Amino acid sequence: MSGAKTIVRPRDAASLVLVRRSAKGLEVLMGRRPRKSAFAPDVFVFPGGKVEPGDRLARPLRPLDPESARRTGASPRLAEALAAAALRETAEETGLILPPDHGALTLMARAITPTESPIRFHARFFLADWDEAHGAHSDSHELTDLTFRSLEDIAKLPLMDVTEAVLASLGELDAQGVRPFLFTYRGGRPRHRPLA
Repeated sequence: MSGAKTIVRPRDAASLVLVRRSAKGLEVLMGRRPRKSAFAPDVFVFPGGKVEPGDRLARPLRPLDPESARRTGASPRLAEALAAAALRETAEETGLILPPDHGALTLMARAITPTESPIRFHARFFLADWDEAHGAHSDSHELTDLTFRSLEDIAKLPLMDVTEAVLASLGELDAQGVRPFLFTYRGGRPRHRPLA
């Protein structure tokens, strides 16, 4: 028998990068993953998770803008399911409700976990403004220490490399707008390139 290792197929997932502007500048909503989590334990992340069957049935008020939909690298139907998953996961993990208006979301990045990982995701990161949210955010069993933080404060927290890349892209927002990118790994090393 061959000793070749089976490569796990990545599952489709989505995260929401919810931002607001304050006297400190740009702030981002992030929380800490549980210490006993099988994937990315004890690091700070954006709300998000894998696409569920119900997300494919979503009927948004407005669809994703065509450029964001295309840059997800998914079919039109899956692109809308990804946006729906980002909004649903945000509600479940933070208590914040956003209208099902996919047109208010902008794709920031795609990221695919390394082939050697036992748990793999093809994640899409969508940007949304705090003004789109309703309710008050609070901790959940999936995210604790949940609050809006400045980019300077976030830099001191334990983060995954892809999260650092998304945050670096946020730092360029005011000057250049959103510059979507693809984050992957080659030979165990992270690499990213612009998404056309």
